[in-house]
Amino acid sequence: MITKTPKVGRRSFIIGSATVGAGLALGLKIPFGASVVRAQDGSPEITAWVVIRPDDTVVIRIARSEMGQGTLTGLAQMVAEELECDWSKVTTEYPTPGQSVARKRVWGDFSTGGSRGIRDSHQYVRQGGATARVMLVQAAADTWGVPASECSAANSVITHKTSGRTTTYGKVAEAAAKLTPPANVSLKDPKDWKLIGKSVKRLDTMDKLTGVQVYGADLKLPGMLNAAIKDCPVFGGKVKSFEAAKVTGMPGVRHVVPVGDSAVAVVADTWWQAKTALDALPIVWDEGPNAQVSSATIAEMLKAGLDAEQAFVGNQNGDAKAAIAGAVKKIEAVYAYPFQNHAPMEPMNATARYTEDRCEVWGPTQNGEAAFAATLAASGLPADKCEFYKVHLGGGFGRRVAYQDYVTQAVLIAKQIPGTPVKLLWTREEDMLHGRYHPVMQCKLVGAFDASNNLTGLHMRLSGQSILSAVRPAALQDGKDPLTFQGLNATGDFAIGYTIPNLLIDHAMRNTHVPPGFWRGVNINQNAIFLECFVDELAHAAGQDALEFRRKLMSKHPKHLAVLNAVADRAGWGKPASRGVYRGLAQMMSFNSYVAACAEVSVTAGNKVKVHRIVAATDPGYAVNPAQIERQIAGSFVYGLSALFMEECTVKAGRIEQTNFHAYDSMRIAQMPKVESIIMPSGGFWGGVGEPTICVAAPAVLNAFFAATGKRIRTFPLKNHGVQMV
Repeated sequence: MITKTPKVGRRSFIIGSATVGAGLALGLKIPFGASVVRAQDGSPEITAWVVIRPDDTVVIRIARSEMGQGTLTGLAQMVAEELECDWSKVTTEYPTPGQSVARKRVWGDFSTGGSRGIRDSHQYVRQGGATARVMLVQAAADTWGVPASECSAANSVITHKTSGRTTTYGKVAEAAAKLTPPANVSLKDPKDWKLIGKSVKRLDTMDKLTGVQVYGADLKLPGMLNAAIKDCPVFGGKVKSFEAAKVTGMPGVRHVVPVGDSAVAVVADTWWQAKTALDALPIVWDEGPNAQVSSATIAEMLKAGLDAEQAFVGNQNGDAKAAIAGAVKKIEAVYAYPFQNHAPMEPMNATARYTEDRCEVWGPTQNGEAAFAATLAASGLPADKCEFYKVHLGGGFGRRVAYQDYVTQAVLIAKQIPGTPVKLLWTREEDMLHGRYHPVMQCKLVGAFDASNNLTGLHMRLSGQSILSAVRPAALQDGKDPLTFQGLNATGDFAIGYTIPNLLIDHAMRNTHVPPGFWRGVNINQNAIFLECFVDELAHAAGQDALEFRRKLMSKHPKHLAVLNAVADRAGWGKPASRGVYRGLAQMMSFNSYVAACAEVSVTAGNKVKVHRIVAATDPGYAVNPAQIERQIAGSFVYGLSALFMEECTVKAGRIEQTNFHAYDSMRIAQMPKVESIIMPSGGFWGGVGEPTICVAAPAVLNAFFAATGKRIRTFPLKNHGVQMV
């Protein structure tokens, strides 16, 4: 794609990529293409986002990662909208982070997490398309010797309105690529969008259906060897010794190598040979002091935090403690949420080839730049001698955002076998034992009422892990982790939807040796359960309808209220449900989108729950591809309900106990409820889609379960209480 890569120092890039690794907004002015830059097939690049081939094929560059969520198609729609190209001739490709660094990060942020793929890049990718359109039109006008103002573009065809002459993008692309890009371009008014907002088919579906799509686990290179790895099962432990001689004679085995100070890998002709030998390899671990930790000791540590004096305040108004002390009636509850693994269907993997003057890595990552930084750090080479080639992910859910441990491991193995490509593939067991888990959390809530059953105060004390403490300590704010308060803030992308006269929400930080990570939806998941189930408890204690109780607290939060009203109206709240069916509500603001759900469930034998229907509403500001939003809502409910009913990672002797899907289950197709999506974009802002709705499914179902049984369950998953999903 480029012919020369300027030298970039390894240290300067790694330091500069710290922000990228955390997935934070960059605030950069994104430049466009320079003199003619060519794609690998020789076609000219018009802007960094647009390559036009002579046959009018439009190649749109996508910096974000595709892992099933549809960001690739959505971003292509946005570029194509402003480009005015023929959508049927659009294809896509990933630029590499090495190319981006060499071109002063022309493609912006590569990180794909936090539902930011579209909402954080919509402006500059549309500018990339609009700039290319202007340049193509100008090239045609120059050819005809007419003013560009007399020309228009549509469907990859440029027309001179006065003479009726036409040409195509492919015919003028070469000339357009030589023009100086305009400094400023105008973007379309949303009312004029023709492609954005349309439910077009995904661009990656056919390759997946036909098996053409190559994932990291599928990758094959000439002369490639395969590696399997075992890390110390206790986080923080090390390798004490291993007996390589015991397995070096086994079929296909080529190497037995240490990986850092905590892991050992076997490299063989095939992966199964490597895995079989690794299972037979005698390894002695130094498990360290963390081997004494258990789920029980972690729970006790968190429990102590519920009443600790010191806590970080996330949201406060009035005097909640005084209101509670003077309350006519107090309601109190304690909730707890467990560790959970991302468990993507494709385990962690990466393929690396190392020589003294070049290191290349291929693999699935949610952040190409963070993977590139890991490659530099592990290889010890400068940026101009390294590259990371991104492939589609077989699932991400946050596991492959900030943590690139599998990339580091692949490079460290390849360094010991110079010149030979080595594909590292984790077993499912390794993936379960060495995840980066949904943070464990407890929450104590106390609500206060006056004599008229008005809510006068609420104290919500969180006690548990901080993700930023583990992932990016520099992002802490005087020791406080702002991400802990997702959905509970006074303002911003995760604002609370209630006005309470006296409010205190704080966090007693209690970190464990089990590393936390950004698990799809992140802290909004447990916070939604804590808040929305407790609001239901408060409504019940006040003898008020759950919807009306909420409405009284939401008059100053019209967008929160709009989605709540939408699901209540669609579900028929206030009207009798079918016999034996009960309803529950939940609403939140998540990733700058407003979301709500109404669940309908039935319960038989006291513990068998059938979720019949979930009505879900979302206001993401703008809806780029409504059909894809519907799929994301339904898919998020699979993740959220599986977590609610079945999924928990427990700790014994310092290690995770669940090693495969037999102990870490997921809901089946037959258990999936009917999902009715209400997409209600109000415009004026950009919200996320992939993660927001996951948070409302669980509390809506829990509140419906209470309506059906009169039982409140406050610790999860529900299987621990004998409650099954049918």
